[in-house]
Amino acid sequence: MRLGLNLGYWSAGRATDVVAGHLALAQEADSLGYESVWVAEAYGSDSVTVLSWLAGQTERIRLGSAVMQIPGRSPAMTAMTAATLDTLSGGRFILGLGVSGPQVSEGWHGVRFDAPLARTREYVEVVRMALGRQVVEHPGRHYPLPLPGGPGKALRMTIRPVQEQLPIYLAAVGPKNLELTGEIADGWLAIFFSPEHSADLRESLGVGSARRAAPSAGFDIVPTVPVVVHDDVATAADAVRSYCALYIGGMGSRQKNFYFDLAVRMGYEAAAREVQDHFLGLEPRRAAAAVPLEFIDATALLGPPDRIRDRLARYADAGVTTLSVSPVAATLEGRRGVLRMMTDLVAAAGLAE
Repeated sequence: MRLGLNLGYWSAGRATDVVAGHLALAQEADSLGYESVWVAEAYGSDSVTVLSWLAGQTERIRLGSAVMQIPGRSPAMTAMTAATLDTLSGGRFILGLGVSGPQVSEGWHGVRFDAPLARTREYVEVVRMALGRQVVEHPGRHYPLPLPGGPGKALRMTIRPVQEQLPIYLAAVGPKNLELTGEIADGWLAIFFSPEHSADLRESLGVGSARRAAPSAGFDIVPTVPVVVHDDVATAADAVRSYCALYIGGMGSRQKNFYFDLAVRMGYEAAAREVQDHFLGLEPRRAAAAVPLEFIDATALLGPPDRIRDRLARYADAGVTTLSVSPVAATLEGRRGVLRMMTDLVAAAGLAE
């Protein structure tokens, strides 16, 4: 099992402090032999700029977008960006994509959140064609290229990425999206991944994988896992309560929230409804307090180092190939310490690749 670092996206605070912290963590992970570093985007900092900046200041670590938002870019623009980043980084880029949600897609990007599965399928088809330097002609309903009835010309991208087959990962939560991921992607970017609740998720991936035209070699399962070191598990859980409440309660509407649905499928329906009620009622502290300790402990690594070490094998047993660590600590040095600790614990558990 490999280790990755998830830097997330910039949040409120002094940007200069965030920049320095992100760079220090990426360089620490690079020096420790982490496989990959991942950068997200929502409606603030974008992932591409941050990854470009990290590419010039790291040496070996792979650079992944987790994710580039599908509604925010045309597939051709995404292919151009991916090829450029891959070239600048010497072949280290991993293209992670996701449809985001209806609130961000329609409220921020002005793109209707309709037919997300069909859109994703067509999007990936166009991106792969462009990255393969084919003449891009695509007759799809959502991304027809060239546009019919106009002067557009089918074009071939003028540069090529370093990697012959640049990997494309998808962020997926629901069963149908997981099937699509297993069918067309090279990896799965997971959130709130619980090894004990993962059998149905992996089954959905398998359904999609069975539909592939050719078998996938080395499909990568990459959950983002918060890591909080503290002698008391409940106290450690408090450090990620607000993060959990934001997604379960606020990353979507009452009618459509993929993370809420995931919590329900895991057996936390009553608690998820309470979290959502408080969050949508503008009571974020009460929402955070309503997140069950059991949910947090199932989807994060909490407690003293020995407990974290003993719980690592659960991920390998559940098919995880890259554990993407999100270090949670009050200081930068504390977060760097988490990265060092995880390297030692994975090795001590006999899980290092």
